[in-house]
Parts: sequence; structure tokens; C-alpha cells
Amino acid sequence: MTRFVLTRTGGAVLVLLALSVAVYALFYVAPGDPARLACGERCNPAQIAQVRTQLGLDDSVAVQYLHFLQGILAGRDYSGGAGLVVHCDAPCLGFSYQNDRQVTELLLERLPATVSLALGALVIWLAVGVGTGLLSALRRGGFTERALTVLTLAATGTPVFILGLLLLMAVCAYLQWLPFPTYVPLTEDPEQWAWNLLLPWIALGLFESAKYARITRSSTLETLAEDHIRTFRAYGVGERALVTRHAARGAVAPVIALTAVDFGTMIGGAVLTESLFGIPGLGKTLIDGVRVVDLPVVVGVVLAIGAAVVIAGAVADLLYAVADRRVALS
Repeated sequence: MTRFVLTRTGGAVLVLLALSVAVYALFYVAPGDPARLACGERCNPAQIAQVRTQLGLDDSVAVQYLHFLQGILAGRDYSGGAGLVVHCDAPCLGFSYQNDRQVTELLLERLPATVSLALGALVIWLAVGVGTGLLSALRRGGFTERALTVLTLAATGTPVFILGLLLLMAVCAYLQWLPFPTYVPLTEDPEQWAWNLLLPWIALGLFESAKYARITRSSTLETLAEDHIRTFRAYGVGERALVTRHAARGAVAPVIALTAVDFGTMIGGAVLTESLFGIPGLGKTLIDGVRVVDLPVVVGVVLAIGAAVVIAGAVADLLYAVADRRVALS
């Protein structure tokens, strides 16, 4: 297990390093003027020249990347306006000249909203998805299984923004059970925080739950076909007990691994959901950065999203190995 952990950790570090190279090449080496994009459309030539000096864009590409990597690992100094020098502590993802703020500071401010959305949706997609998958396996061959299969396919083919719009129109506009969501931080009012995130949780959770229902059902049915399950059945163990106590264990490992990956992806991937419901998270920050062409913000969010996905993938591998020891020995 120790060797497996070290191998997966080393692989994740190498992928993160490759990600930093790819992101820097895409945004700073590709054709265009990074200094103008970082400074903004209203900057005059003198300001653009100052930003170019601060970013070290007059150096060679290799030196520029090393400075970029140094900022992430050890911190870096940036001009904060009016001749002031601002030190950006590691991990430094850049300095937004348009907002006059460190990108890391901005992302940490938006991160709680994204984590709140992802955690609530995770609870819903696990409860609905795993529960539906187990029920389908338990009622296999019957009307219940066919109905759940149809609903699962419908949920899989429905884009999350369509589901979110339907919920907004039905619950907020027509039935008026809830006001239109407005994000409230958990620290300010926990009750309003939960009520205003309820619809986004449902929209994102139901969309993701279809995938978990299909995986749980197929894994459970595969386990039910194994020899030891036949032995239990021959000894008179009931079908419900076979599914819930024995066969369900076969679905644990893939569900755990997929949950870790999806949660990491959700940290920056819920762009449509955040934009639709006005949640000030990382996804909406990325959209806002692209709209005003704030290069440091875009680069910082892309790096943060990529790092979250890579780390989540490594965690998924470790959890899968814990659930199934044969993975670590292979």
C-alpha cells in the first residue's frame, strides 16, 4: 500500500507540473500580448509596459515560466498600483491588475460558495443515485426497474441548465414556493444559506444521480451473478438481504472513486449552475474573467480547477485501493 500511495502521489505531482507548463504556454506564450490582456483594455502604453516588466515578459520563455512556477511554489512580488509592491504568498496564482487584488485572495473568497454547492449536490446525487441503483437491482425484471431506467435515461439526457430553468419556473415563478435564489454565506445566516442553495443542489444533484444509478445497478447485478452469491441464495438468504448486505459491496469501490473525481470536477466545473442561479463561485469567476479579459484571473481559475481534478483523481485511486485491496497489489 505504501508503494501504491507513493506512486500515485508522484504521478499526481508530475501531472500538476505538466498542467502548469500547458497553461503557461497556452496563455502567455501563444500569439497575443499577455501584458495588455493582464492590464485591461483601459490601460495606456506606459501602464502596459509596466505590467510587462512586472510579469518579466522581456525575459526568455524558460525564465518566464520559472518565475511563474516560483510564484506558485514560493511566492512573488507584483505592482499593486501607485508604485506599491505587493508580495503574493505561495501558492501565488497571479495578480489581477483590473481588480488590484491577488488572484489567490479572490479565489479563496469565492471558494466557499462553490464548495457549498458541490457538497449539497454530492449528498443528493449519492442518496438518489445509489438508492435508485439498488432498487433497480432489487426489482430487476419488473415494472419498477423499467420505470427507473427510463427516468435515469431522461435525467442523463437533460442538460443541467434546462433542469435548473424548469425548477426556477415551476418552484419560484408558478408555484411561488420559494423566492428566486440569492446566495447568502453560511456564516451570515445558515437557514437562508440552505434555502437559497436548495434548487441548485437539486438541479445538479439530480443531473449527476443518473450516472450513479446506472453504475450502482450494473455493479450490483454483476456481483449478484458471482458464485458466492449463489451459495448464499442456496442457503436461503433473502433477495433483499443479498442486495443490501452483500451485492451492494460490489458497487462501493466504483462509486467511491467516481465521487472523488466528480467532487473535484465540481469545484470548478459547475459553471452553468453557478451562472444560472447567480452563485458567486469559481465557475462564475471564470466567466466574469473571460468577459472582461482579465488574464491572471482566467489563468488562476484554470490552474485551480485543473489542480482540483488532478488531486481528486489521486484521492479516487487511493480510496479505490482502500475499498479493494487487490488494486494496490496489482
